[in-house]
Amino acid sequence: MLRPAIRETTALGAAYLAGLATGVWKDRDEIRSLWHCNMTFAPQMDEAERTRLLAGWHKAVGRSCDWSEH
Repeated sequence: MLRPAIRETTALGAAYLAGLATGVWKDRDEIRSLWHCNMTFAPQMDEAERTRLLAGWHKAVGRSCDWSEH
């Protein structure tokens, strides 16, 4: 997982699109050159533990499905 230096990506994406439409940037490649990674995250949990925890999550979701009448 790569975290961008600018984390407000929704607003930034809108600004990039507006800039493309008005000629601030000539193309997507120019915008792509502005993107910088701030931090990289890598999984540290082994597959067996991940599988066990995911099974517990699925069990909890299944139990909660009848809580609402909607």
